[in-house]
Amino acid sequence: MRCTVCENSCELLEGKKGKCGLYYETDGEILEKFPEQYLMICPISIETMPTLHFQPGAKFLQISTAGCNFDCPGCISTVIVKEMDARSNILNKCSAEQIIAKALAENCKGIAFLMNDPLASFFSFTKVAKLAKKHGLLVGCSTNAYFTNKSLNSILPYLDFVNIGLKGCKDDVYRFCGANSAKPVFRNIRTLFENGVHVEVSCIHNSKNKDEVLEVANILSDISPTIPLQIMRYIPLEGADPKLEVSIRESESLFPSLKEKLSYVYLFNSPGTDLLNTYCPKCGKLLVRRDFYGPMGAKLKDIDKDSIVNNTCMFCGKKLNFKNKKAGSLTNFWEGDFEGGYPFTRALDMIEAILITIGVKDKQTVVKVWEDILKNHKLSQLHHDIQKPKTYIEIVRGFGELANASAKAEELINYIEERLNCIKKGLEKVQHSPRVYYAMGKPLFCMKAGRMENQLVLTAGGNSVNGELEIEGRPGGKISVEVFKKLNPEIIFISSFISSTVKDFKWECEKENLNVDAVKNNKIYEHLAPGWDFGSPRWILGLMYIANILHPNVFNFDLNKEADMFYQKFYEQDFNLKEVNRSFSKPSCNWQWCD
Repeated sequence: MRCTVCENSCELLEGKKGKCGLYYETDGEILEKFPEQYLMICPISIETMPTLHFQPGAKFLQISTAGCNFDCPGCISTVIVKEMDARSNILNKCSAEQIIAKALAENCKGIAFLMNDPLASFFSFTKVAKLAKKHGLLVGCSTNAYFTNKSLNSILPYLDFVNIGLKGCKDDVYRFCGANSAKPVFRNIRTLFENGVHVEVSCIHNSKNKDEVLEVANILSDISPTIPLQIMRYIPLEGADPKLEVSIRESESLFPSLKEKLSYVYLFNSPGTDLLNTYCPKCGKLLVRRDFYGPMGAKLKDIDKDSIVNNTCMFCGKKLNFKNKKAGSLTNFWEGDFEGGYPFTRALDMIEAILITIGVKDKQTVVKVWEDILKNHKLSQLHHDIQKPKTYIEIVRGFGELANASAKAEELINYIEERLNCIKKGLEKVQHSPRVYYAMGKPLFCMKAGRMENQLVLTAGGNSVNGELEIEGRPGGKISVEVFKKLNPEIIFISSFISSTVKDFKWECEKENLNVDAVKNNKIYEHLAPGWDFGSPRWILGLMYIANILHPNVFNFDLNKEADMFYQKFYEQDFNLKEVNRSFSKPSCNWQWCD
């Protein structure tokens, strides 16, 4: 018997499983192996999903499970689709009735399945969707849309909105992800759209697929030029080649061509860009302003409510493509620490980063520590403690005990403390603390003061000007030109996670006329490698780099030597910058688990 959930159409022989390993056949019936087992159930704003034109700012109940019907290299959800054990007690048994009750109790507009694909838990999701409609709730999901005709037709009456994640438009790209062809996806986009489901499409942009992204716009425009297209600037994670990453500036350069085909095109994973905003396709007026909100996410900032509620530009009368019922729903919900969307996956990745650095090489031990954190509701405390060097050390010690790796944990702690003490002693000679600004991506995206990046500045003897601002956002927010100039930093650092080159950063400063002291004196710096200022114990390397920059007369750490030592000591491999991508946990793109 062949599985009818997705177009992989795996043969489900008795006692055997398909590619995803999540379904089996008994007496001619296809069943889920782990029905109604949820990893995450929490409220989110719909832009976190991300969906931008459906009920802007509204609160939905996110549900997520584990596993996926695809196997995409460099997947941002690897920790839950490939490494999480679906049998773990982290996942909670929850009936459709319980999920709906929670959504109603939280005053959510509806249900949104995201982070992993609903095709991994299709029958459970269908149950929830059916019951949600009975209670007047909206239903949607983020999906690769590899539905069969049968599975799509069965859930179609219950879907209100979808975000479809494209891998591209060519069959070979889909085969690279373990699928057969791109054709079912575009067939399903048309079916969903023609049946009144609100459709938004996301597509990765990397260094090799510019022409393919442009072709995606052509294909979508033939269905409808009003379908919003979200360009996901590629962040190379896991085993992905670092050379696949494109700059924010390169992704932005695609937009004039894309806008010739589509009315609404947006750019994600690019802090500080204006291309998350909605402008009227006819008169160009700003209708909705949004900000970067972590990987794959956005956050509503300002909105022309009259235009959005009436679905018509109040400046020129152009009909828009927004779906919203009441003006009162145009509010903004803020998620808790590490809750909602992909920041949750980054939390698991940060835990994994510490475990790998202290010698853990099997996924079972990682899952054991995840279980302790999640079952004991320690995520919020983790979010607080990873932001400061001293509390980070205690996290390492605690994880060492949980993973039976205390000796290696103490080895890492000793390495960190030796460098911290060296810097503390050196700062006794320092008379001046330079004014330091920390940005992510573009110059005007300011990192929140309490984050590790700014704590490293303080630890290295700098005066963090980010602390002079109250920033609402994750991991920061966009500030005005006037505020930036008033800060007038002497030195600027660019985040090592979602980054920009110094060259592009300077170009942005010149374009915006950001003539502060750091720009005039060419005191703008990017870290030597990703993961050197947040998310990984490799922040200690970044701290030494910052100390060198802030106080060159006091500190002269040999960073190449330190990186070689760190990698050999804790990862048992040589440091090779060409093999280091944006992963927090994996030290290089060729690192492998033992099991």
